[in-house]
Amino acid sequence: MRAAVLGSPITHSLSPVLHNAGYAALGLGEWEYGRYELVADDLPGFVAGLDDRWRGLSLTMPLKEACLEVADEVTPLARRARAANTLVRRPDGGWLADNTDVPGLVDALLPAWQSSWQHAAVLGAGATARSALLALPTLGVTSVDVYARNLAKAATLEEWAPAGLEIAVLPLQQWTSDDQLVVLSTLPGGAADGFTLPGPRTGLLFDVVYAGWPTPLARTAGSAGMTVVGGLDLLVHQAARQFTLFTGLEAPIEAMFAAGRAALDPPTGSSGRSPGSSGSGGNA
Repeated sequence: MRAAVLGSPITHSLSPVLHNAGYAALGLGEWEYGRYELVADDLPGFVAGLDDRWRGLSLTMPLKEACLEVADEVTPLARRARAANTLVRRPDGGWLADNTDVPGLVDALLPAWQSSWQHAAVLGAGATARSALLALPTLGVTSVDVYARNLAKAATLEEWAPAGLEIAVLPLQQWTSDDQLVVLSTLPGGAADGFTLPGPRTGLLFDVVYAGWPTPLARTAGSAGMTVVGGLDLLVHQAARQFTLFTGLEAPIEAMFAAGRAALDPPTGSSGRSPGSSGSGGNA
């Protein structure tokens, strides 16, 4: 049985490490997971050429929107997110597009979550930010301030937002950390390096970055007393959900975490729920 991650650039992807570690942990010697460099125009031909050994595909940028057009069926969540990171082979040979980024983020945040947290700040307005805006209401958040580098790009978020979630879109340069208990940085590596979260303070920081961990933002947040959740947590949890969709088996998540930590240089030595956790955006 075969599966793979597709995207461009793809050489950085940890997905083969995570999925193959899962196969090894469960003794699935007949399974293999690879990677393929593809842009959006390549996707239809690639998918059409796959034989029935192929059980699933993980999609990273720039394919998360393009795969919706390739799929024979799209889940309501993927359609709502306007993006899918997963193609699953159906019993009839067709392909189902799904989104494990949203529930994967919930899985990553839930162990550290406090029910009293009803407001959050999201830094960035791209695909990961949209996933956050779908995930946060399931945790009880009712209002979010989105701080965007490109206000024109972010302008549609207020109309697109889930029902019951109040959104304000603001320029990123206006963000201050005062009195904010929950901060989710969806900015790419280096883009948040000028920000700090001074303490002492409580609360939670999620930083989507997983390479070069901890980031300066994560380091200051952890030192201030906040719980820090890093990009590796999201990456592993969304991959674990893909693993189950592809194989029909429960993912060995601890083995996948261990493989992800070992692959990062320097090693993070953390599962992500402490002042120094895992951490590069892209979710693949």
